Amino acid sequence: MSKIFFCHNWNTFLCRLDCPGVESESAGKAEACAGCPNQKMCASAKPSEPDPDIEIIKEKMSLVKNIILILSGKGGVGKSTFTSMLAQMLSEDESKTIGVMDIDLCGPSIPRIFGVDQEQVHLSGSGWSPVFVEENICIMSIAFLLSGPEEAVIWRGPKKNGLIKQFLKDVDWGELDYLLIDTPPGTSDEHLSVVKCLKDTNLKGSIIVTTPQEASLLDVRKEITFCSKVNLPVIGVVENMNVFVCPKCKISTEIFPPTTGGGQKMADEMKVPFLGKIPLNSQIGKGCDEGRLFIKDSDFVAKDILTNIKESILKKIEQ
Repeated sequence: MSKIFFCHNWNTFLCRLDCPGVESESAGKAEACAGCPNQKMCASAKPSEPDPDIEIIKEKMSLVKNIILILSGKGGVGKSTFTSMLAQMLSEDESKTIGVMDIDLCGPSIPRIFGVDQEQVHLSGSGWSPVFVEENICIMSIAFLLSGPEEAVIWRGPKKNGLIKQFLKDVDWGELDYLLIDTPPGTSDEHLSVVKCLKDTNLKGSIIVTTPQEASLLDVRKEITFCSKVNLPVIGVVENMNVFVCPKCKISTEIFPPTTGGGQKMADEMKVPFLGKIPLNSQIGKGCDEGRLFIKDSDFVAKDILTNIKESILKKIEQ
């Protein structure tokens, strides 16, 4: 299904391998599609009329002041961890209400990080009720809908897209100051679906999370290119697991050496803002595993760093 979408919208970007007609660039559309085995599917997938769900989502999301996507082309960079830390930092202002929507459908970790993985979603007259972690933090994840933590989500694109729509239009989010959307790695179905659904809402942009090594930066560059192609502003880049500081000897060690200059140089090259560097810290890993709001710990060493990153994000949103 994703190939069909790309074929219509990005000039056969990923359809070339399957489509024998696109080799002739000067040929007309009908001539180019002649003989394509996907022709009937492609025609049926093209919407004949506007998607009615988009207007429902637009109305529902009108109560959300700021929507932010947390992205990364690479898995394992701490995207979900950063989402949870940003939610905790924003929630320190008790007058603000924060929602976290987990659309990493095949690997949902937000409920575990917040310590509510045993909770269940309740259905009311106004829709699904999100699970509240604190009075001003609520979350929604597919993990609440599964029978257990071992259950695998083995879905194709259309079913994933359908659930993302449900999270946007059928969840009773109420009035939110911030909705943080934690996404899976890559630039595929989930990302295209959520950007399309939020097109006419208060979607302020994306925060890109990376680690310093080139293996991560390669995929993150693709994510920034994705944002450019779908007209999604990049609020900034965060470099996670920057250095490890030994709690005893206080010596800093680069666990992931920035062999090509790290996240800051990459952000400069891609002409996007750089928000800051977060150290590799055992307090963060332990807090996520235990499901604690560890930002409030009095001895949390990265508090000042996260405060600066939060303030930079809020400043970019206001601009």
